[in-house]
Amino acid sequence: MNWLQEQPVVLQAFLAGLFTWSCTIVGSAVVFFFKTVSRKLLDIMMGSAAGVMIAASFWSLLQPSIEYAKGNYGVWSWMPAALGFLLGGFFLRFIDAVVPHLHLSKKDVSEAESLPEHSQNKLSKTALLFLAITIHNFPEGLAVGVAFGALTSNSSLEVFIGAVGLALGIGLQNVPEGAALSIPIRTDGESRLKAFYWGSMSAIVEPIGAILGAYAVMAMTAILPYALSFAAGAMIFVVVEELIPDSQTNGNTDVATLGLMVGFVLMMVLDVALG
Repeated sequence: MNWLQEQPVVLQAFLAGLFTWSCTIVGSAVVFFFKTVSRKLLDIMMGSAAGVMIAASFWSLLQPSIEYAKGNYGVWSWMPAALGFLLGGFFLRFIDAVVPHLHLSKKDVSEAESLPEHSQNKLSKTALLFLAITIHNFPEGLAVGVAFGALTSNSSLEVFIGAVGLALGIGLQNVPEGAALSIPIRTDGESRLKAFYWGSMSAIVEPIGAILGAYAVMAMTAILPYALSFAAGAMIFVVVEELIPDSQTNGNTDVATLGLMVGFVLMMVLDVALG
């Protein structure tokens, strides 16, 4: 951990992006060993990721956003946080409208597999799954980059731990997402290697997004409060619109909720007690 903290901010962001991508690779690799994955385990992982991301969105993104804004905005320091947060949510909603996300529930996977023939002619089912998840992964990479980019203005352990926690939460989410992409591709008749390839490559945009997010914050420090809250809004949108509903639709409500609470507490301890 000390080694990572000593690296340049952009490199830290890139390595964090590589970590979140590697989690997708791990999830996609289950196609080599299993025909399916325990739904309860996936729901617990999604619940835990939701808890980590909620805590990180507040302590690592929103709270620092308000603190950074106090110098320029005074009593109006809440404004960049509120505006950026809403813009982050609306941005993800816009992406959903352009490329509807395929959730991890059985219903949505079935709907993807039964696309009308004319839709499949325009874009194969595999390509549609890949495109939808890839586009939704890019803002997550940006959020990681923004969180690490904030270290240029405040290199405290608290900010660093918060950025690491955010990457951890996104990584936890990426494991079941990788499995949810590769397994349906395999069951549709594709080879294991091809299913693994498509699943793994869906998150290759996250290291790229992380670098861009870090550079943007470093180049324009004035936008830091807005960038942090924008990332928080995007993350909360992902949690409320995807992770929580997906973890609650398969009869594992209690364990998924407990996973969320444990994830939240762990991130809170890391971000507050250690920071």
